[in-house]
Amino acid sequence: MNSADSDSRALTPAQEEQFVRDGFVKVENAFSQSTAAECREILWRESGCSANDSSTWTRPVIRIGDRSEEPFREAANTPALHAAFDQLVGLSRWVPRQSLGGFPLRFPHSDDPGDTGWHIDASFPLEGAEANYMEWRVNLTSRGRALLMLFLFTDVGEQDGPTRIRVGSHLRVSKLLQQAGNEGLPFLQISAAAEQITSDLPGALASGPAGTVYLCHPFLVHAAQPVRGKHARFMAQPPLYPNGELNLKRTDRDYSPVERAVLLGLE
Repeated sequence: MNSADSDSRALTPAQEEQFVRDGFVKVENAFSQSTAAECREILWRESGCSANDSSTWTRPVIRIGDRSEEPFREAANTPALHAAFDQLVGLSRWVPRQSLGGFPLRFPHSDDPGDTGWHIDASFPLEGAEANYMEWRVNLTSRGRALLMLFLFTDVGEQDGPTRIRVGSHLRVSKLLQQAGNEGLPFLQISAAAEQITSDLPGALASGPAGTVYLCHPFLVHAAQPVRGKHARFMAQPPLYPNGELNLKRTDRDYSPVERAVLLGLE
């Protein structure tokens, strides 16, 4: 079901084309500063750390599980985001989120966080492999994922561990998945191959003030990095769930920007 409020365009035509070409679009003020502050308060409490005492920041990354409190639901379901989902994925082709998934909270720390490799996010398991994310898979019709989303709950500058993005990498990943069939490729295999064939592409950083959301193509190659500044970085990186898989053979040719990008990559 889509929001009744998503009746206006959140993205310009140029932003839609940027999404197709580059694989992501930055939505500023996607949710309010007050909502971001409410979410941070919960995340600080769950982390066991103090926002005002950096001596409590004893690890480079702390992972908080799925949260569904009201502020997180509000952040995920603003009119601006619903309108953007309609534009990028298509009317009635996505499912509203009732939570925001997991949260990698990153802190300034001398230890290697151990999770900074280039990858694309897997989106579905084969039967019997549900418990091991490393065995989850990605296929050409992006079963289980309409978008990758990066929600910023703190202000994120260049030194604050912003997610790294390989611009246009999603187009090359389409080619990798073309011959993999409905079962697709497992996370580690597709990520290793995607890292190799996109190493020459330019980079971008998912930075911005709290309340910013990056809407990314599900095949976008990206990576975490350590915080090199003085501030903690709080974000969520949930999928937008699809209502069905991508359709790359529409008789009416009513392709969404997500589908158009896949088809462009296959040319």
